[in-house]
Amino acid sequence: MAVWAIADLHLSFGTPNKEMDPFGEEWIGHADKVKKEWEASIDEEDLILLAGDLSWAMHITEAVADLEWLHALPGTKVIIRGNHDYWWESLKKLKQHLPPSIHPVHNTTFNWQGISIAGARLWDTEELRFGQHITLSANTISSMPQIDNKKAEEALTKQRKIFARELNRLELSLKELDPHATTRIAMTHYPPISYNLQPSQTADLLERYNIDICVFGHLHSVDKRAKIFGKRKGIEYHLTSCDYLNFQPLRILSR
Repeated sequence: MAVWAIADLHLSFGTPNKEMDPFGEEWIGHADKVKKEWEASIDEEDLILLAGDLSWAMHITEAVADLEWLHALPGTKVIIRGNHDYWWESLKKLKQHLPPSIHPVHNTTFNWQGISIAGARLWDTEELRFGQHITLSANTISSMPQIDNKKAEEALTKQRKIFARELNRLELSLKELDPHATTRIAMTHYPPISYNLQPSQTADLLERYNIDICVFGHLHSVDKRAKIFGKRKGIEYHLTSCDYLNFQPLRILSR
């Protein structure tokens, strides 16, 4: 049995006008790449952690095609919400549409064979910056909107409010972890810590709840030559955005 992780699949089987091809050559046919690597590595008895941005769908009915595609792949899947998962609604409505192999963590935990999993989306925070390891084209940089000081201050206030709410949601989930679990895993969509493992509010929270492994995504176009993340105070931090992993699920635990 093994535990795997991969994030930011950005599937679009239910919204065919939202393919990832415009984001670069490596994204062309990316779902086929993921499926090939998944089926070559993952067995039916394995667990797969999907840390957000699963589907471009706007509504749950549009996401069904993407969820069924995931369901057809081997293993038990655990999902959390990403910032682009607009289709993610209440837990009750989610459960009405999720196939049996897919399990959401939403102010809850998921327990499986001695492993207890908590999670939350999180949000941007000025504590963490990754620009020096993100490769952006000149066209992307020139197209970024310019924001005046007043709007920037308002945006920062809003960002801090959302982050505080998400941090609270993460703690609600962490409180539900199985105290008898042999391995405690946290899933976040946004990174919980800086690339060089400096202290952060989220890292402090994960340490308080004795997390062993944290998986996350959200970051794209990351310089793969850079030595980023790793282990701090007993917690392994894994960036699992699918383009960063070359569309290959990452094995994070074996038994």
